[in-house]
Amino acid sequence: MLFQDRIDAGQRLANLLKSYTERPDVIVIALPRGGVPVAAEVAKVINAPMDVLVVRKLGVPGAEETAMGAIASEDFCYINHDLVARLKISSEVLNIVVQQEQQELQRREKAYRDDLPPLDLRDRTVILVDDGLATGATIQVAIDAIQQQQPRELTVAVPVAEPGVCDWVGKAVDRIVCAETPRPFYAVGLWYKEFSQTSDDEVKSLLRQVRDRMPEAAGRR
Repeated sequence: MLFQDRIDAGQRLANLLKSYTERPDVIVIALPRGGVPVAAEVAKVINAPMDVLVVRKLGVPGAEETAMGAIASEDFCYINHDLVARLKISSEVLNIVVQQEQQELQRREKAYRDDLPPLDLRDRTVILVDDGLATGATIQVAIDAIQQQQPRELTVAVPVAEPGVCDWVGKAVDRIVCAETPRPFYAVGLWYKEFSQTSDDEVKSLLRQVRDRMPEAAGRR
């Protein structure tokens, strides 16, 4: 185990991101739910506003922890077509999974933001944070969604990552910070002593704390 919990991981990740401290152009974007406690520590240390980008993994039916793709707001969708073909997943089954996850995505967006619009990322320096990288499917669709908004610079930052995934994700962004890249990797949760599921209430509380700390720090679309 590398980290006690997500707060510990966020504090240690923040130490690698101190060059962004007090920069008015920086926005931290968290992937809920597990990425939010990590990102909240980063935002606190570097004194930056934070928002969420809701992304849902498309789990393989019967093996939901295995991602065959992911979706994000604004109709972004990433499908691992090689995996879908190898597992012989029909288009009908794939569409059912996508529809189910779209419903959950919409529910979370409404719940987390308190009906506030998302932060405006155009011409900003964005730090995209999650609690770890395993397959990269979720982070890839998040990268696509953020790049559509034309940020000035996009950095992906995670406490722990599968080494190969860290490498290829790094090629899609301006900078990548993977604090730890253990071999063999297996799964993100193995590197945390405490890795319980982050609740919706915790996500909302952490977002509220950041908004209360710096309500005027960034505009919203």
